[in-house]
Amino acid sequence: MQRHGITIGIERHQQHFFIIMKVVGKLTHEDYQIITPILDDALAQVAKPKMNMFVDISELESWELQAAWDDLKLGVKNRTSFNKVAIFGDQNWQGLAAKVGGWFINGEMMSFNDKHQAFEWLQN
Repeated sequence: MQRHGITIGIERHQQHFFIIMKVVGKLTHEDYQIITPILDDALAQVAKPKMNMFVDISELESWELQAAWDDLKLGVKNRTSFNKVAIFGDQNWQGLAAKVGGWFINGEMMSFNDKHQAFEWLQN
């Protein structure tokens, strides 16, 4: 059985709340069709939707071209919702992805190989 998809949750680290997104396997267009309304609903419930987000791509294998397009649209649609986005993983391309993704959101986006450093950056 091959796992793939996106998990979204909210975690509290000390006095800070973060949206946590975990990406696993090969992402598909269908994954985004399911997760986009969930993320939209979660952000709509936040009184002040300027959140920090931790994205764990340590188990991301790849994504379909349509899924990459869906990811770009999701970022543009929610570009004002995030103060900071930390991307955690060990992918060679994640630094470039953070730089390009930063063009489409109003907040900061940075790539990390260390989970603890990512959370420290999000809290400052």
